[in-house]
Amino acid sequence: MKDISIVIPVYNSQDNLVELARQVHDALSEMRYELILVNDSSKDESWDVIVQLCRQNHNLIGVNLRKNSGQDNAIMAGLSHASGNFTVIMDDDIQHSPYDIVKLYDACRQGYDVCYANFLKKNQALWKNLGSWFNGKIADILIDKPKHIYLSPFQIIRKEVVDEVLKYKGPYPYVQGLLLQTTNNITQITIEHHERYKGKSNFNFFRSMSVFFKLATSFSVYPLRIASLLGFLVASFGFGLAAFYFLEYLFSDHKVEGWLTLVLINLIIGGLVLASIGLIGEYMGRMYLSLNSKPQYTVKEMVKFNETRPR
Repeated sequence: MKDISIVIPVYNSQDNLVELARQVHDALSEMRYELILVNDSSKDESWDVIVQLCRQNHNLIGVNLRKNSGQDNAIMAGLSHASGNFTVIMDDDIQHSPYDIVKLYDACRQGYDVCYANFLKKNQALWKNLGSWFNGKIADILIDKPKHIYLSPFQIIRKEVVDEVLKYKGPYPYVQGLLLQTTNNITQITIEHHERYKGKSNFNFFRSMSVFFKLATSFSVYPLRIASLLGFLVASFGFGLAAFYFLEYLFSDHKVEGWLTLVLINLIIGGLVLASIGLIGEYMGRMYLSLNSKPQYTVKEMVKFNETRPR
């Protein structure tokens, strides 16, 4: 059994992989480790680079997915091949330094199940920082995240917790939510967030929204309760406004001009109805795909210790 497994989802990062593997080996050369690179159907030559790296270093495992499944699904694929006493999850752009893995490892060995990396400053676009802040606040409410913990994509997890996370077989995994459902024995340490080594980020607004919907619809029914509450409030407002206009008609000479009010009310109620139907549809769609056993990912091939095995 390895001391540490490092799981890294890879997407269009061919220029970063050689340096990433070198830094991991340099940082962990005194430990028993394995580096699992999960190619999420990259459009560049990332898989070819992974295969070459596996030939050069027997501590590397390459997993090639048949189609793009998303970051969390790729992470689940990597976790299923991890054998270490502790498993590190990190990005492929080297903004998470492999030299900080030992710090996370030492912190988690003090008895914690999960240790997150906290960054005082993030070298990324402002909208990403705002998105991380917003998703963190939502996580405080929906999945009972400890308020002082930042759900960093750079983390280390004890093997027993990894085994519990892998019990989830649904098509829409959200690893952070699964971790928080499994344990409260969590800590974090502060480390530096580095500049991206090469290339540009593959994370965009739509991927950020995907994370939000996984968080909002996979681990809580609070959004449905909020939709119900909004519907009740709008209905109450409508009844109150109707009573007001009726009394004004009976006891006042003022002629009620109803067309503008009706337009506004219809817009408000119509928007809330459509939003609520869409939210319910999101829940039902995920349930439908889960019942029909949509796979989290499909593995095309795996490279380990110079041995290629089709799957």
